[in-house]
Amino acid sequence: MAAAPPLTAPDFQGPAILLSGPVDYDMYRDFRSKLEPALAETGDGGRIHVELSTLGGDPEVARMMGEDIRFHSDLIPNRRFVFLGKAAIYSAGTTFMSFFAIENRYLTRGTRLMIHERKMSKTLQIEGPLTTCIASVTATLHEIESSIAIQNEGFENLIRGSQVTMNTVLEKAPSNWYIEAQEAVALGLVTAII
Repeated sequence: MAAAPPLTAPDFQGPAILLSGPVDYDMYRDFRSKLEPALAETGDGGRIHVELSTLGGDPEVARMMGEDIRFHSDLIPNRRFVFLGKAAIYSAGTTFMSFFAIENRYLTRGTRLMIHERKMSKTLQIEGPLTTCIASVTATLHEIESSIAIQNEGFENLIRGSQVTMNTVLEKAPSNWYIEAQEAVALGLVTAII
């Protein structure tokens, strides 16, 4: 399918799905309540605009919302989901944005993206028979390894088709990589600034 033509400011009037605040289960419920009528309205084609401003939140909730976008995009390929990030698209917000094709990603002037590694806060208490201790340590190691794999899948989704390499993301993400809107366009992470 050919790339869709770039959109302009008038195309973004009246977004079907307007979200702000922390990416959490409340946002997911709000997202789903707005997604269903938007799907019904567009039927077999058309555009659905999703506007977001967030300082971050739960990456798994962001992935759930993103999977809804991916699923409905695959279900009806003539339907176009368009993302508009406003002011701040941090952390889980960037994860959600990664589920939109680059030609469908837009930011408003002055918006910043923030990419970072997933974080963990966990106390591991080792107590009991030695074989049980090994199992507890191994389980925590598997949890960390799985989280890194999921994190890196998200990074790959975000940069696919851009000028950003995985090495660059892995180098910058541990110290919180902030990207201004103009730079995001120059890097090919988004299509344009509205």
